[in-house]
Formats: sequence, structure tokens, C-alpha cells
Amino acid sequence: MILTDDEQRMRDGAEGPAVAAAMDLLVRYGQALDAERLCTVRNVAGTTTQPSPVKARLVAEGGWDRAFSIINLDADETLPIPPMAVPTCQLQQGFGPDSVGTVPYPPEFVELQTDGEAFVGARGVSVLATCTPYQVGNLPVRGEHCAWMESSAVVYANSVLGARTNCEGGASTGAASLTGRIPCWGNHHDAHRLGTHLVRVDTPVSEFRDWGLLGYAVGDVVQEARPVIVGDHALPDLTDLKHFGAAAASSGGVEMYHIVGVTPEAPTVAAAFGERRVPEPVVFGEAEKRAAYDRLNDQGSDTDVDFVLLGCPHASLEQIHDVARALDGRRLADGTQLWIMAPRALAVVAERSGHTAVIEAAGGRVLTDSCPAMSRAAPVGTRVFATDSAKQAHYLPAILGIQAWFGTTAECVDAAVTGRWRGELS
Repeated sequence: MILTDDEQRMRDGAEGPAVAAAMDLLVRYGQALDAERLCTVRNVAGTTTQPSPVKARLVAEGGWDRAFSIINLDADETLPIPPMAVPTCQLQQGFGPDSVGTVPYPPEFVELQTDGEAFVGARGVSVLATCTPYQVGNLPVRGEHCAWMESSAVVYANSVLGARTNCEGGASTGAASLTGRIPCWGNHHDAHRLGTHLVRVDTPVSEFRDWGLLGYAVGDVVQEARPVIVGDHALPDLTDLKHFGAAAASSGGVEMYHIVGVTPEAPTVAAAFGERRVPEPVVFGEAEKRAAYDRLNDQGSDTDVDFVLLGCPHASLEQIHDVARALDGRRLADGTQLWIMAPRALAVVAERSGHTAVIEAAGGRVLTDSCPAMSRAAPVGTRVFATDSAKQAHYLPAILGIQAWFGTTAECVDAAVTGRWRGELS
């Protein structure tokens, strides 16, 4: 790889052993990718504090310096970890103190994570603790090179914000946070951001569930490629776009999409494809919509629902408000729990706005920092869950061995109140 003088200095140890280890990792990573150089980044979103048995052992052996060195720098020894070189945030992690008494999650993990937050916070990390950092202040500008983890955040950053990041891992983001560098390949290059598939929407896509179904169908078709969406769809809002991207990243590996006239790099079909020939369209019609719906519901057979999960990716304030309105004056069915996952920063606003009180009066909970898939935790005895998230319907049955139903937010609230699944594709 071609390194600048400053990068070579870091690799040679001029800024300490941890930065040298970070540069060594990035060079090895870049060589494996056949990247010629490193990008300068000023925005890193990774994960350090998420508890695990391995992390607990490393912390016991040598503190958080050791855990960061081994896991986030791929080092062979414990290194003193300096302050972050560039703005860095902690993404979603394990469940926090607000979950105690509700979520069957090890209390020692809550304590370990709290200790980890203090360690990274003292080194300049913003503990946002969400998979949607763009909802709580981390908004990179168009064209900005970043190093982000979390598939739903990466696809949003590339597609909606026009920032540039690949789907990074814990080690590469750890190294990027100490150096302000990441291998320059993939989504960092103009040519790798152009569309590859034209998708024509021939059936109305107008509500939140529709965007999830469209994303799930599109991801299955294009896999890791870059779809360009045209046709019969309403103007999407933030929640629609995060649902669409998360679904496409789950059924496929989509890290960037274009919606013509909506996303910043696709003012026209021609702009989305650049100099490439525009291909024949892939059609999303009623049959494709039905097929996506049936796939997301093929893990459900028992209509007795004991758990309802909303907020994946983490809920927006609008979503929390919508659930509060739907629950106002109602009570959850005996034996059914409702969790809404949200960024802690937005949960504070939801509480101040009165939404949380309404939800809790009905028997539900607004929880932060994590999700059942990330922490592998659901209410004790859960057999059947319902969700408005295509991503959770895709992953959670395999992770926890439970049945899943996917539908609208209103259908999920109805399931929470009645204890029965009555959703259908209209």
C-alpha cells in the first residue's frame, strides 16, 4: 500500500504502540482488499463496550486496555489505549440499567458494560448506544468518508446521507478511531456507488410495512449490488428509508441503494447509473409483494402471541408517538409483553413528551441501548413474537428459536392487546 508520511510515522510508532498496531492492522486489511491507499476519515461508528464472556475474561486479565487491544486492534499484547484521534461513537450494545427487572439479561454484563462506557468515554467516544446514530446527532455530510459498522446504519449513511463507508467490523473501526484512516475501496469510490439493477415498482408502496416488503424483496434479488428504485411509491420519510435499507441489508447484503428523485445521488435514472447502460427492470408487483410477505411470515404457525417487538432499527420519536396513540386507554393481554427499542437520547424525549407514560400505563416498555437479536434476550418463555421489523422477523427466529409474525405496527399493537395474531396482507 502507498502510505503518506504521516501514515508511515504512525506505523513506525511515533504516536505510540496502540496507534502503530492500528496502522499495522489497516495495512494488512488494505492489502487483503487490494486497496492502494487509505482514506482519511473523521467519523467512526463502532462497538467496544458490548459484553461477552470473552470480553469479560480479557477485562479480568488486563482491564479494558487489554480487551480493546485484542478485540479492536487484533494485537497480541495489552497496549495502553490513547484518546480517539477522530470523532467516534459507540453503536448499539448490550441491554443497560433500564432493562433490569424486565429483560432476562445477566446483571454482570450490565455492570461490565457500564464500566466499558466509562473507559471509552474518557477517551473521547460518544456513547450513543444505538443502531441509528443518524437519529441522535451523528450526521455525516454528503461525500464524507466514514468508517461505520452496523448494516442498517451503513446503508442509510451511503444511500440517504450520501456519505461513504463500507460495512466495517470491530477491529477496523477500532483502528480507524485511533488513526483517522480506513482502506479506500468499495463504497469510497465513485464507480462502486453507481446503480447495478433497475427496480420498477408496479404496486403501490405507501406505508411503513410496504417499504419493508419492498426492501426485503429487492435485497433478495440484488444481494450485495446497488438497486435503483423507480415507479409507484409515495415519498418516503426517515422511518420508511431506515426500514427499507435494513430489510434490503438483511435479505441480501445491500450497502447502498438509489431511489430516483429522493436519494442524493439519484436525481435521475441516468445519474444513478452514470455511464453504465440502464438494464432491463426487475419488477416489484403484487406477486413479488406477496412472496416477500409470505417469506417473512413462514416462521409463524401459532397465532397465540406472547411477545411484541417494535423498533428495529431503533424507533424514531414519531414511531414511539404512534405506538402511544395506539395504546392509549388500552391494556396488554395477560402473558404478552411489548418492548419498543429506541436510542436512549430519544427515549428521554419520549418520556418528557408523555409518550412513555402512556405506553407503560398499557403495560409496555420503552427500552434502550440494544435489541433482542443483539443481546440474545427475550421475555422468559417466549414462543411466538410479532414485529413490524422485517430485519427482526428475518433474524430472531434463528437466533432465539421462536416463531415470528410480521405485519403493520397497528397489527402488532393489536396482537399485544389481544394476545393473538390477526394480521394479513391487504
